[in-house]
Amino acid sequence: MNKLDLIRGAPNADGGALAPIQDYLNEIHARISKIEGGAPAAYIPELGKVDPKLFGIAIATVDGQLYTVGDARVPFTIQSVSKPFMYGYALQHHGRSRVLEKVGVEPTGEAFNSILLDEAANRPFNPMVNAGAIAVAEMMQGDTLQQRTNNMLELFSSLAARKIEIDEAVYKSELATGHRNRAIAYMMLNTAMIEHDPEEVLELYFRQCALSVTACDLAVMAATLANDGTNPVTDHKIFDTQYVRDVLTVMNSCGMYDYAGEWAYEVGMPAKSGVSGCIIAAIPGQIGICVYAPPIDTQGNSVRGIAVCQDMSREFQLHSFYNHTNVRSVLRRDYRADMVRSNRLRTLEERTLLAEEGHKIAVLEAQGALFFGSTEQLLRKLTELAKDSKYIVVDFKRVHHADNAACKLIGRAVRAMAKSDTELVFASIDNEGSLDRLTRVLAETAEGHALRQFRDADAALEWCEDQLLAGKGSSTGTKFSLNQINLFDGLTPEECRLVEGIVRPLVFDKGDVIMREGDPAKLFFVLARGTVSVEIKLHDKPGRHKRVLDRARPDLRRDGAARRRYTLRRRDREREGDLLRARRRRVARVGRRASQRDDHYSRQSDARILRASPSRQRGNQRSGIGLQAGDRAPRQPAREPCRERRAARWMASGVR
Repeated sequence: MNKLDLIRGAPNADGGALAPIQDYLNEIHARISKIEGGAPAAYIPELGKVDPKLFGIAIATVDGQLYTVGDARVPFTIQSVSKPFMYGYALQHHGRSRVLEKVGVEPTGEAFNSILLDEAANRPFNPMVNAGAIAVAEMMQGDTLQQRTNNMLELFSSLAARKIEIDEAVYKSELATGHRNRAIAYMMLNTAMIEHDPEEVLELYFRQCALSVTACDLAVMAATLANDGTNPVTDHKIFDTQYVRDVLTVMNSCGMYDYAGEWAYEVGMPAKSGVSGCIIAAIPGQIGICVYAPPIDTQGNSVRGIAVCQDMSREFQLHSFYNHTNVRSVLRRDYRADMVRSNRLRTLEERTLLAEEGHKIAVLEAQGALFFGSTEQLLRKLTELAKDSKYIVVDFKRVHHADNAACKLIGRAVRAMAKSDTELVFASIDNEGSLDRLTRVLAETAEGHALRQFRDADAALEWCEDQLLAGKGSSTGTKFSLNQINLFDGLTPEECRLVEGIVRPLVFDKGDVIMREGDPAKLFFVLARGTVSVEIKLHDKPGRHKRVLDRARPDLRRDGAARRRYTLRRRDREREGDLLRARRRRVARVGRRASQRDDHYSRQSDARILRASPSRQRGNQRSGIGLQAGDRAPRQPAREPCRERRAARWMASGVR
């Protein structure tokens, strides 16, 4: 199966689905298709035979969604659009320094096939012109031409997420007419920019330009660049992120030949054009675009392709210098512990102290992505809070990304705060998630390694509260009385004193294990003060545990408000039980009355029947049936239940 078929297609507008992007592509395709001008490239005979009316557009998102319109699946040859990807391959396998020895990164302002080298460095100006592309082609790995060709095909197949082949007719046409490229190759052989046989290097270069692709293929390739070098269809990492930056930079400055300056001004997307009539563009983090329309202008760029990209850039503000970020949104909220406390149940004395001194604990919640600008906002707020805070908790729960710049700035802030009187505490940093880079940066320094980190903001806030209370001399001793523990409710003071004489007080530090699975059951533990947690092993994840219980002792004796709430709830339950029992008694009483009335009606009916039997006996004897005196008359058909009985049944149905 063609892997490209696995790409999610655009929603079906005919089925009533919401498809604004597809609708836009349909509209722009119909409008731009009316533009005339340019002609297919004739200097390569096979390209001059292409139908000039072909016109297709494809957009691939960084998560694999594909939108197409027109001739987006019609095959054509890739030509110069292959150059950015060959350049990325060279960077990936040889490194930046080695590649820069062979080819520069400066725009030329000259035609793409100029026979020209940089006189200062004696090398091609950039990898987007033919001279630079030929130098880069020589860097394809392989001992023989066949091996290098296979490696080149494997590269482009991985980029397109399907098998890519060479259009032999176009390849032979280029091989027969590529005299200008031969002049360029032999010139670079003379300057030692290439080392192999120029004819072999040119054969690979011509095969590279003759790869058969579609607009859908190139949109996926462009989306791979937009996705930091990871193919959005296969999720295969092809280029390192650092080299994707280099490729996009050169595309932005040199990808459109001597039209590059105007393109950057009007469109502002990293792009590359080819003389077959295709243009690709990559918007980092968003989409890859390909437009195919064979008629090209005098500079070698597709006429309708330029028009489409200009319209899309204006319509959706895709220019690189449009600012889509708001660094101020990184600050979700901040609050003090005198206004918002942890979930730990505190005594009245502790709550009073926190209400008076809790302003010395600040909690700062961050959100979104952390990069230089947003992290600067975060650290500026952190500095402001540190002026009158003893403890600061930074909650990263809603932060989904932190780049290298953010991690380095945060590391510097941790080192600076370690020298101050304010203690910095971090919460909700997942060591195996999107913030693992930040965890590694913190672990590299002694200050970062010593930084306190908690699983969530509530745990961090509770620790800060404990430190603040301990510093204020709050009662944290180990002595206690049994009448303060709910388990011993009902014991008299004398009985409590007797039990206290046989109990054994135990004290555990934070992190101590009280008991383990399999330990002998020798003690009965009663939680007098503090918090305990119960964790179980995850059998499907060796070495991992799951917290199933986190319990703090509710101090109802010393917490008058909690005690009153408990008493009220108990009284409410007693009152509810009394009402239910009274209701059941009323139902039973009504039922008994209804039953007695039915029995009364039945006795009256029996008496009437017996009194009437003498007059009926004669007639009945004649018919052969009759009643003897003293016989019990058959009961009449059941009467309709009386009003009381109906009421009793209705009330009984409501009892649960």
